[in-house]
Amino acid sequence: MSMYIDSSSRLHHDLEKNLVVTCPHCQAVAHITPIGVPRFEDLQLYRPKQVGVVYLCDACHMPNFLRFAVRAYSAARVELSPQFTEVERAREKFSFTYIPESVEQLFREALACFSHGAFNAFASMCRRTAQAMFVDLGEAGKLRLFDELNAVRDLADIAPETFLKMRNVLFGAELDVRTPLPLVDGYEAGIMLEVVKDLLYEAYVRKGKLQQAMLVRRFFLEETGSVAPIKSAS
Repeated sequence: MSMYIDSSSRLHHDLEKNLVVTCPHCQAVAHITPIGVPRFEDLQLYRPKQVGVVYLCDACHMPNFLRFAVRAYSAARVELSPQFTEVERAREKFSFTYIPESVEQLFREALACFSHGAFNAFASMCRRTAQAMFVDLGEAGKLRLFDELNAVRDLADIAPETFLKMRNVLFGAELDVRTPLPLVDGYEAGIMLEVVKDLLYEAYVRKGKLQQAMLVRRFFLEETGSVAPIKSAS
């Protein structure tokens, strides 16, 4: 896959028509179009190791900033890596209905760290989120979450080294106080994000939704006289 800036400062990208991101402004998964490309003469003069390009979101027409590593400089073009870094990432979303306030506050900060690309800070907040869950759910709840983590490993076919890091982040402080917090990269942090979301869902959201659904059904049965109403304790 070729990507380069030619001598007339035009950006060429084989997959330009298929380039989509989650826009940090409108949150839509949309195609983006380059509108701001560095001058070829400036690149040849300063020869930076990375190049920034401004794209326009086709959904909301707001600017998106992407950063590309430079592969090579030649007399006629500047070769870029097709892999990019989003300077401003879309905020991660999660519904906090049914989540205890003590857990919600910590996981909100974890999501903010992830959205800003602070992946090791994100890992630290995930550990604190897990510890808040253990306090809220008790020893039995902690053991259930540990079993759920192992089940997720099998369901998602997570690589052993990635799973070990994730387990040490979430349960390391509980298993051994001497276990250091491992360093994680963007890929590992992304996997951890989805796993923690799943653990929160299993611990709180699933139960809350089931209880809410049963209450609604009982309410309608009581309204139709199909079941005796629940008597309040005197």
